[in-house]
Amino acid sequence: MDTTQVKLVTIIAESVLEHRLVNDIRRLGAKGFTRSEVSGEGSRGRRVGDVEGANIRLECLVSEATAERILEELAERYFENYAVVAFVENVAVVRGDKYI
Repeated sequence: MDTTQVKLVTIIAESVLEHRLVNDIRRLGAKGFTRSEVSGEGSRGRRVGDVEGANIRLECLVSEATAERILEELAERYFENYAVVAFVENVAVVRGDKYI
């Protein structure tokens, strides 16, 4: 079975940002995404009650160039003022042409 190397970009953010983030990742080249509600605790402790709604997790499979554009956009527009974390992993996917 043939696989293609792509980047898995994962963004965890306040749910209030969902529509903005989805628009951004699509504009920057992501062909699709997966969304889920998540909860957790980080270096600042558990985020409860300060912003209405749960946190969301957006995941998209993209090329390296698109992953870089997404991370740059997040750093520029969100990291300073919002509860947002992002990370990138190298993954191998079947039907890679669907993602890049």
